[in-house]
Amino acid sequence: MTDPVILNPPLIDIKNLYAGYNHETVLEDINLTIQQDDFIGLIGPNGGGKTTLLKVMLGLIEPRQGTVQVMGEAPEKGRKHIGYVPQFAEYDSAFPISVRDVVRMGRLSRQRLFKPYTDEDDAIVSERLAWVDMLEHQDRALRELSGGQRQRVYVARALATDPKLLVLDEPTISVDLEARTHIYDLLFQINQQGVTIFLVTHDLNVVSSYVKTIGCMNRRLHYHGEKQVTDEMLRATYGCPVDLIAHGLPHRVLAQHEGEG
Repeated sequence: MTDPVILNPPLIDIKNLYAGYNHETVLEDINLTIQQDDFIGLIGPNGGGKTTLLKVMLGLIEPRQGTVQVMGEAPEKGRKHIGYVPQFAEYDSAFPISVRDVVRMGRLSRQRLFKPYTDEDDAIVSERLAWVDMLEHQDRALRELSGGQRQRVYVARALATDPKLLVLDEPTISVDLEARTHIYDLLFQINQQGVTIFLVTHDLNVVSSYVKTIGCMNRRLHYHGEKQVTDEMLRATYGCPVDLIAHGLPHRVLAQHEGEG
């Protein structure tokens, strides 16, 4: 008897994951499935393991226990399907690289590292720049851009890889409120175009307006595939009452409190 064929396998499938650095365990018993078209927001305190989880998904850290699959493959192979925007993208401000050349880097791969760009590559780069409203700035030097504009360029570079999944680690941490809103609007539109998104963020006031589901993480992951964040989830993650964490957060995200109608 043959195994049943899974018509829509998950993009990411993590089961009973434990991982960490040296002798320290940072991730404990993580279970997570990311499906096509998901837009997941992951919140949690600093040091809670959010970035470590992304590194495991990208094959940069080996699990100590449990399994991780990316499009049915080990992360080292499957990460070719992931576009990654790191928390801090370092660059030499004295190096006169253009916006277009930064995004073109997303078209490189190990197999074609020294091959010339094709017309198809250039068309994809132009399209991705248009997606992030940066096409008119394509000939400008990266150093001339604002922090928010640079972040949009890095998103375009990740999208130039034609990813099945776009992973972002605190993409708005160094930008102002206006740029932050612009980036979240952009991610919402990208998700509407069929790109699955996994977003690590501290912006509790924002995630409710854009993501489809929310998870809370502090070494352990509290995620139920829903947009609702319960008091229990937040207490387990942050160790303090929901009112201290969700001040200003649209109430529809939170579970109904006892005694409320």
